[in-house]
Amino acid sequence: MRRRLVLGATALAAAAVLTTQAIGFVVLRSWLLGQVDEQLRGFPPSPSKVGRWEPTPPPPGVDLPSDFRLYFYDHSGRLSARSLGRGPKSAPRLPHSASRLPLRPGALATLPAVAGDGRWRVRRGTTPTGETFVVALPMDTVDGAMSKLLWLNAVVLIVTLGALVVVGRWVVRLGLLPLTRMERTAEEITAGRVDERISDTDPRTEVGRLGGVLNTMLEQVQGALREHEASEARLRRFVADAGHELRTPLTAIQGFAELSLRHHDLPARQRRAADRLIRQNAQRMSVLVDDLLLLAKLDEEPTYRSEPVDLLAIAADTIGATAVHHPERLIRLKPLGDGAGELELAETTGDPHRLRQVVTNLVSNALVHTPPGTAIHVRVGTAHAAPDREGRVSPSPALKPGTPICVIEVADEGPGLTPDKAAHLFERFYRVDPSRSRDHGGSGLGLAIAAAIAEDHGGRLELDTAPGQGCTFRLTLPQPPKAP
Repeated sequence: MRRRLVLGATALAAAAVLTTQAIGFVVLRSWLLGQVDEQLRGFPPSPSKVGRWEPTPPPPGVDLPSDFRLYFYDHSGRLSARSLGRGPKSAPRLPHSASRLPLRPGALATLPAVAGDGRWRVRRGTTPTGETFVVALPMDTVDGAMSKLLWLNAVVLIVTLGALVVVGRWVVRLGLLPLTRMERTAEEITAGRVDERISDTDPRTEVGRLGGVLNTMLEQVQGALREHEASEARLRRFVADAGHELRTPLTAIQGFAELSLRHHDLPARQRRAADRLIRQNAQRMSVLVDDLLLLAKLDEEPTYRSEPVDLLAIAADTIGATAVHHPERLIRLKPLGDGAGELELAETTGDPHRLRQVVTNLVSNALVHTPPGTAIHVRVGTAHAAPDREGRVSPSPALKPGTPICVIEVADEGPGLTPDKAAHLFERFYRVDPSRSRDHGGSGLGLAIAAAIAEDHGGRLELDTAPGQGCTFRLTLPQPPKAP
């Protein structure tokens, strides 16, 4: 690029200088030639004086004080020996016959010299007596001036081009210095120093704006790389956790099956216990596989039914179904807010089966992870989305403040969670207590599935918690637009 810029600027400058010099050369030559022609047209002053003039040769060794030369042709058209203006300079090459003169009477022409490479400017005229004469002036002054001008133009052109090359290289190098720094920064980034950034980001210059755009692009690329690395780490952890979760029931099934096959004389009570444990582990593995398949389906492009959904009815049905299996637990249905007042109808649009699955999962999660006798509150109502409060955790982006929403809250009065544990609660296979029995703690996929379903419905799943203050899960879904 530097070479092309320097060569291009030099070529343009050379063309400009050559054009200027050519115009000056033509103008000066035309002006000097015009001066010579004016002198020739003004000689002799009057044609009548030429007829009465009898030229006589000048004395020996004396030259006329003029560069004019005057030649005559007699009445027969032959070149006469009479001439005026002899000197050390050569003479124009004139033909011996007037009929062979290469110009008409009164016209001007340029003829070569008899000897050497000089030239003469001549004009043809006619005396009153009918004789033809030729007046001539040497072109030495014009040719000398033009020759010196050519040499001067050549020197000026060479000096100008040399100066342009030197100064142009310095200017181009200085102008492209930001690009050079960009190149070095790119080399450092390629070498592994991905935190390097371009320093030339002046928005008033083209290179600065380019540097700013490149820095933004580098930030995005680095963020994408970090996200890719984090995604790969999550995938590896997911595969490892899934393998660990599946290995435990498979090992139990294999162990009890081998026990039954090797010991045919086992008592009926022990055989029934082994069969029961095999069935429990098979059911647990089936549930885990179903959850994994559901997560894979949700990660791709899930399809949901779209119909009106009454969240209040879903909450009531979930509480009724849970009370059958856990009659000893206290689960209350309340309106949203402080729990006072009447229940409010909350309708949204979505897949009722999947939304029921989310609410059931939240209630079951509260039952499993709180001590016996802990009260659970399910609150339903409508509200408007607000900015996240401090300490709130959610895997989904917040809804636009002011958006009308439907809310189901599942709150417990349990021990709550620390911020570190709450930050990972929606991750797949995460357990607050890793030593918790899998028969009671689940596989760690329920909240991840619930969050994915909520986000696919245009809402989000939130958690507000603190040590000693219990956990409050909030399912927020946008309200359908009202009919005009």
